[in-house]
Amino acid sequence: MTDPQQPHKHRLRPLPAFIFMSRWLQLPLYIGLILAQCVYVFHFWVELKDLIGAALGNEAALQHILQAVAVPDAPMPTKLNETTIMLVVLGLIDVVMISNLLIMVIVGGYETFVSRMDLEGHPDQPEWLSHVNASVLKTKLATAIIGISSIHLLKTFINAQVYDTKTLIAQTGIHIAFLLSAMAIAYTDRLTTLTHQASKHH
Repeated sequence: MTDPQQPHKHRLRPLPAFIFMSRWLQLPLYIGLILAQCVYVFHFWVELKDLIGAALGNEAALQHILQAVAVPDAPMPTKLNETTIMLVVLGLIDVVMISNLLIMVIVGGYETFVSRMDLEGHPDQPEWLSHVNASVLKTKLATAIIGISSIHLLKTFINAQVYDTKTLIAQTGIHIAFLLSAMAIAYTDRLTTLTHQASKHH
């Protein structure tokens, strides 16, 4: 006897089944992003090791740090000062935020476009993944890009004296464009949600 609680399994015709199966072509792309994440983790620890080494007086680590934060046409600092440490830490935060962006794309994209992960009830399930869809993913990505843009803008403002006005205005304008884009995506998503809810009530 058929259990009414069990969903009816609909067998797809060969062509729709083949087309639907093509979503697995995205799997190598997500694996590639995982490898890119590994590169970011390695880069983070190299930079952190050099920062700690420079703080402990290692000359080679200090030179690597100073070259990493050097700005073209600006005199290179000769020692580890507060500004240099701040720039290195901002660089580390930048790596972390890009890594967060990668995780959102890998996990959210796989869950949305490839296959369910069946994480319901898992203690480590991300809060945002419980209601993820294409619109939520776009909003999350836009927010993450704004955070990354903010870090780059702050790094530019710290060295504002070596940049011309056009560069500062251009970077600020790009950041504002990211903000407006995120607001437009969120507003569009809200309109879509409200329209969908209204259609369900009628």
